[in-house]
Amino acid sequence: MAEPREDEFLDDVETAEAEAYAEEAGEISDEAIELDSLKAERDELRDKWMRALADAENSRKRADKQRREAEQYGGSKFARDMLPVYDNLKRALEAANDEQREAAKALIEGIELTLRELQNVFEKHGIHVVSPKVGDRFDPQVHEAMFEAPLPGTKAGEIIQVSAEGFMLHERLLRPAAVGVSSTPA
Repeated sequence: MAEPREDEFLDDVETAEAEAYAEEAGEISDEAIELDSLKAERDELRDKWMRALADAENSRKRADKQRREAEQYGGSKFARDMLPVYDNLKRALEAANDEQREAAKALIEGIELTLRELQNVFEKHGIHVVSPKVGDRFDPQVHEAMFEAPLPGTKAGEIIQVSAEGFMLHERLLRPAAVGVSSTPA
C-alpha cells in the first residue's frame, strides 16, 4: 500500500477547511438574514404603533374640538327661533309714541324689562347684537342688503337704512343685519 503523498494530504486539509468555512459562513449568513428580517419587522411594527398613537391623539383632539363646538353652538337653532321675540319686543317699544307711553306706562315698563332680560340671557349664552349704524360701510360678512338705492350725499356701499339688527353666537353669524345700501357713485 502506498503512502499518501504530501500534496494530496494538503489538498484534503484545504478541502476540509474550505468546507468548514463554507458551513460556518452559511450559518452566519442565515443568522444575519434572520436578524435583518427581525429588525425590519420591528421597525415596521414601531412605525405602525407610532401612526396608531398619532391617529389616537388626532381623534382625541377632534373629539375635544367637536365637544367644545357643541357646547358653544349647540343651541343655535333655539337662539335663531328666539330672535323674532327680540324683534317684536323692540318693535313694540319703538311703535309707542309719547302719549301712548304715558297712558300705558306699566305695560311699556314691562316690555322694557322683558327685553332687557332677554338681552341678558342672550349675553349669558354668547349671543351678541350686530347693530350697524346709518353711514357705516356695508360688510357682506355681517350685513344683508335688502335693497340698494341712490341717495344724494352718500357713497356707494354705505348703509342708508337699518331694517333689522343682526346677531352673532360667539364668532358665528346667527342672522345678518338687514340693511339698505346706497348705490350712489362717489
